[in-house]
Amino acid sequence: MRNVTLKQLRALAAVIDTGTVTAAARQLNVTPPAVTMQIQLLEEQLGLPLLDRAGERFQPSDAGREVLAAVARIERALADCGASLDAMKGLDAGRVCVGIVSTAKYFAPNALGVFARAHPGIDVALVVGNREDIIAALRGDVIDVAIMGRPPLDIEVDKTLIGPHPHVMIAPIDHPLLGRRIAPDLLAGSTFLVREPGSGTRTLMERFFQDAGVVPKIGMEIGSNETIKQAVMAGLGLSFISAHTIAAEVADGRLAVLDVEGMPVVRQWFVVKRSAKRLTPPAAALNEFLSDRGSEFLPKPIKPAIAGSRKPAEPVD
Repeated sequence: MRNVTLKQLRALAAVIDTGTVTAAARQLNVTPPAVTMQIQLLEEQLGLPLLDRAGERFQPSDAGREVLAAVARIERALADCGASLDAMKGLDAGRVCVGIVSTAKYFAPNALGVFARAHPGIDVALVVGNREDIIAALRGDVIDVAIMGRPPLDIEVDKTLIGPHPHVMIAPIDHPLLGRRIAPDLLAGSTFLVREPGSGTRTLMERFFQDAGVVPKIGMEIGSNETIKQAVMAGLGLSFISAHTIAAEVADGRLAVLDVEGMPVVRQWFVVKRSAKRLTPPAAALNEFLSDRGSEFLPKPIKPAIAGSRKPAEPVD
């Protein structure tokens, strides 16, 4: 790879992106023979075919996908370098990409909005996914920083505590166990609506029931907190869920929190960056902002519901 040029790599990326040499040439503002020559030179240097033809279009070979991933990392590094150079010129400009686990979308956008208004020249991009998605994005340097509950163990990261992240058991507002302090084994016969495998909430729920010696009855796997809440309201089951996702529904009297022994299960929110990643000034500013002020945007804790009460729940002071 020592003699590979950026021009060759961009020619390959353009052909994979557009599917044809002609379209790639238009994208790069060069001639089709020039694109063909660059890819041929690249394949000769690497000793592997990088493109396969599928009908009238090209698609990457296995080797081509590896090279394309490297091209993406190179382009991100160049963009980061450009942002750093702009900052050195005294410009409050650049781009920062933050990844958040889906549960954090109930408070993180408010924090990012405050940061963006304070730094109008900085372009803030947001990536939302489950825990596995965000860890993959950290590993691949797709994002600069992440907001998540459990930092990865297989990547060396720098983490800063934001604040507590409680998890509770939610039920319909007319559930017969409301208003009682109940042991987890009383829930053994209940149907549970759960997040998909790989999500932090699902992992935490499984650990809670395992520690309590309870095997929960799984009714549905649902990849959306919003859908889970609607399903609980409809009486389809109970759910173990982040308290930060239900503040509005509990306040309006549309969902209730069961008083279960050992709950809430409290974990923590962290802002995380890969240790080896050198942050651009905009990314460093966002990392510092979330570390210093992220706790301001966390929802207040919620009390369990009182039996038979449709009165909106009061936040805990």
